[in-house]
Amino acid sequence: MLTLVGERWALLVVREVSLGLRRFDELEAATGASRTVLSDRLRRLTEAGVLGTRPYRLPGSRARSEYVLTEAGYDLLPLLAALSDWGERHLGATTQADVVYRHGGCGGRVTARLTCECGAQLAPRERLVAQVNR
Repeated sequence: MLTLVGERWALLVVREVSLGLRRFDELEAATGASRTVLSDRLRRLTEAGVLGTRPYRLPGSRARSEYVLTEAGYDLLPLLAALSDWGERHLGATTQADVVYRHGGCGGRVTARLTCECGAQLAPRERLVAQVNR
């Protein structure tokens, strides 16, 4: 999975689609990625099932595709929130957050937390055991 979302531009593309940008030109302008790189990332994210496409047509032009998050794409939003949260804590003095994630219901800031399947909340410094599945 890191080979996909760890590629330069991939998470930025997912973030921009989650913020409502859907069309190639919008994504190109927002990310600053070259057309070739952006095309490659969109293709790879679509093939992996993170993004889906749907057709649209502007009057007088050919049919095109716009990009939407799939369930797998929505499942990446906690990762984006966690990265934003990390940046606020560790880079806050030197940089301003590009995006702040908020709860649609109350407007409060959303933060990422580690939760065990047993329901226990874990602190980042608690011992975590990584299991490598190969």
